[in-house]
Amino acid sequence: MTTVTLDFTGTGWITTFQDLGRSGTEQRGVPTGGAADQHSAAVANLLVGNPRGATLLENLGGELALVPDADVLLAVTGAPAEVTVGGSPADGWSPLVVPAGHEVRIRGDMSRGTRTYLAVNGTLSTETLLGSAAPDARMGFGQALAPGSRVLLETEFRGFRNRPFEAQLFRLPVPVPRFDDGPWVVDVVPTPGMRTIAGIREVIEEATYVVTPRSNHVGLRLDGPVLHPDTDTEIVSHGVPIGALQIPHADELIVLGRYRSLTAGYPIVGVAARASLPLLGQAGPGRELRFRWIDRETSLRRFAHRESEVRALGRAAAEAFGALGFTPPLPTPLPEPLPQTI
Repeated sequence: MTTVTLDFTGTGWITTFQDLGRSGTEQRGVPTGGAADQHSAAVANLLVGNPRGATLLENLGGELALVPDADVLLAVTGAPAEVTVGGSPADGWSPLVVPAGHEVRIRGDMSRGTRTYLAVNGTLSTETLLGSAAPDARMGFGQALAPGSRVLLETEFRGFRNRPFEAQLFRLPVPVPRFDDGPWVVDVVPTPGMRTIAGIREVIEEATYVVTPRSNHVGLRLDGPVLHPDTDTEIVSHGVPIGALQIPHADELIVLGRYRSLTAGYPIVGVAARASLPLLGQAGPGRELRFRWIDRETSLRRFAHRESEVRALGRAAAEAFGALGFTPPLPTPLPEPLPQTI
């Protein structure tokens, strides 16, 4: 292992340490948290030979820039972005070799997605809370980087000397999501709460909603038509899944994210399908969303297809990195079921 220093010359609006979130903490009242776009985060790590849940960086807006003091292997995923290495254009969603002293610059296209992810082969040095590097502002665990920050990296990357294997490494089956220019379509599974609001299914499926600036890591607040229950009967507080479509007292629709409160007393009329959650993690102010009702079986089938693509990438990457003399990452277990997530 070699210790490499990463000097951050720019961190954009917000850059934080991230991973795929906490496991087993919700019974203690702590949300799972983690990367808003779990797909992009997992793929970034696999592209550099890390376990999919390894610590990486999440950038929200602006330009992220860093200079390593030794050669490193990194990958940039997430929203479409302009990536340069030493001033020369480089590809996203692909492993990149960055020579010592060369500056990497990453500027995401905020009109097509809000977050980019940067993974580097090895282990980034950072604090953890309840077993995760993911920030949690309510717990006082910020994890934000500032320009001038220095982050240590433990890596076994030494550059590629085995040239016959380079093509195998860089021709990986990468499942790159689409970031369309028009309204994004989000699959949603109805819940029993829909029965408490007559006509809400038709209203939601016919409307176009717009993400407002009031949105944050807890959830997306959407401008658009909603209906409310005809009765004033109080709803007993209940568990709230990630991706829940919640209708508060105000005339807005909320889609709850990974840092949502764990209980609530508002009607829940649907839950975003798990395969749609990464897209919601990329939706920023002004983004138009449309909702498409599907059944639970279709939701599970679509997520299984997405998961099979990620696993195929993991297998191909492990073989390529093993051939290059890297220690392949441990096999990745199946993702834990998210509480009440469909």
